[in-house]
Amino acid sequence: MTTELGLPDGIRACLFDLDGVITKTAAVHAAAWKRTFDAFLRERDGDAYRPFEDADYERYVDGRPRADGVRTFLASRDIRLPEGDPDDPPDRQTVRGLGNRKNALLLELIHTHGVEAYDGTIRYIESVRAAGLRTAVVSSSANCREVLRSIHAEQLFDVTIDGVVASRRRLPGKPRPDTFLAAARDLGVEARAAAVFEDALAGMEAGRAGRFGYVVGVDRVGQADALRAHGADIVVRDLAELGEHP
Repeated sequence: MTTELGLPDGIRACLFDLDGVITKTAAVHAAAWKRTFDAFLRERDGDAYRPFEDADYERYVDGRPRADGVRTFLASRDIRLPEGDPDDPPDRQTVRGLGNRKNALLLELIHTHGVEAYDGTIRYIESVRAAGLRTAVVSSSANCREVLRSIHAEQLFDVTIDGVVASRRRLPGKPRPDTFLAAARDLGVEARAAAVFEDALAGMEAGRAGRFGYVVGVDRVGQADALRAHGADIVVRDLAELGEHP
């Protein structure tokens, strides 16, 4: 292990998720999803509707591309909607319309409250780069670059694979490993020489499926056991802890 970074020998690149790992936006995403789905379910089922819960976010939505999250959650409730078009308005009852409603709410919350970074993560990324390792951010969010600009962190990453890039390249999202594998390729390293840093269960599954050299689970919400079960090699509450693991 590299004592300073807490990584195995042979790791040459680090691939970081955005929401919940770099930025404190996971809770904002969860709030936007809850407002979106609760309004939809209330309109559909009336006052007897079953609300969208934290467990639904973790199991069906967290870490997935927006449209995949809509489909997966609705399928869990045996609800089917037309797919719709990517530019469907937020009030249209389609998969894409619901996704766009969530994104509009997310941007409203971000613009109202701003975005904060996890200081421990930023310091860790700076240490990674100082040690000569290459870095990428891998996010399902189409707003990734805007968020990175807001925290002045664009310069910390050699490669960005976000929702826009994934759509352009037709890369399936997490829990498939394709976006992480694309980041490793763009950095010029094999998967076994790259470490994945994720807080979502879908991200853990992607790291395991891609056979990456090391998968770090970041536990912000008390789901350490689930992160391990889904593929984490190690679980930390903050990346600042990694140097404490010899």
